[in-house]
Amino acid sequence: MSQIFLAPRRYVQGDGAVHEAGTHAARLGTKALLTGGKRALAACGQAIKSSLKEKNIDCCQELFNGECSDSEINRLAALAKKEGADFIIASGGGKVIDTGKVAANLLKVPVMVVPTIAATDAPCSAVAVVYTDEGVFQRYVVLPHNPDCVLADTRIIVNAPVETFVSGMGDALATFWEADTCARSCKPNVLTGGTPPTRCAVSLGRLCYDTLLEYGLQAKLAVENHCVTPAVEAIVEANTLLSGLGFESGGLAGAHSVHNGFTVLKSTHHKLHGQKVAFGTLTQLVMEGRSSDDIYEVLDFCLSVGLPVCLEDLGIYNPTPEEIRKVAEATTAQGETIHATWFEVTADKVESAIWTASAMAVDYRKKRFNK
Repeated sequence: MSQIFLAPRRYVQGDGAVHEAGTHAARLGTKALLTGGKRALAACGQAIKSSLKEKNIDCCQELFNGECSDSEINRLAALAKKEGADFIIASGGGKVIDTGKVAANLLKVPVMVVPTIAATDAPCSAVAVVYTDEGVFQRYVVLPHNPDCVLADTRIIVNAPVETFVSGMGDALATFWEADTCARSCKPNVLTGGTPPTRCAVSLGRLCYDTLLEYGLQAKLAVENHCVTPAVEAIVEANTLLSGLGFESGGLAGAHSVHNGFTVLKSTHHKLHGQKVAFGTLTQLVMEGRSSDDIYEVLDFCLSVGLPVCLEDLGIYNPTPEEIRKVAEATTAQGETIHATWFEVTADKVESAIWTASAMAVDYRKKRFNK
């Protein structure tokens, strides 16, 4: 069986990289639709438009409505068509990026991604996560190709809320463990059209994990002080590039399915994607019977940077068995990536793993920090 490795056509990262937007956009078209949330456009909208103008590229701007849903995708695609835009620039976090990618695909035009936070690995991938207008997970969309350009300005990223930076580490945390599961099971990776992961993809996942352990806390402290340091550059690369390439070509498994399962509980909707994925990673490790050393290593990392490790950390207080059962059933729905593991996965196993992972975390934190 053949194997596939996927990547964006161009990845640019650095302090002040946004001022190069016009140089890279000139390869894509002559008129852009720029979309993003209020904070994203305030952070980089003017810099992008000024850079485009220097290269004689026209630009129209539209505010993103906040959810990567079919209605928002179709709205932005229709607007881009009406304005005569021949490429799309999506600026902000994972949801607007995914919306921009799918809208560009509907129009068969290029897309440039400008992440203003390092909160997810969405920027580099050809996968988009579509939700309902109410924020409940609906489906994955696998696009024909990865973004044409990813432009990550670390100066903008360190001025975003530190919580988003830490959330990105939670998303990246799953990359190695999910790729390792896919490599062990030798099951097809649905994200690459049904091929098993390459060794390169698994190795990138491992590099992503090692980078988090080595630089995660140092980088968080730098971002808290709005500083760009080598550790910050390393973690932005891990959160965005290494995780993006690693998850897409390595495969998803339990951690992201658990995230999707938790979206059925309204109490978790205020939590960021990577925060739920971090707990999903712990749940996956418990369900797969990984060693206590592995689980405690992940717990140590999460506690050091402030990622959720138990149900209460996710805003789920005194959950009922019925609520966790509902999460487990959504996690194991047909087509979910949790079935990539090497044994049959059931809602019973996931339910048990959720309770156990949360209990282990509470016990470990109490013993380590006496609280």
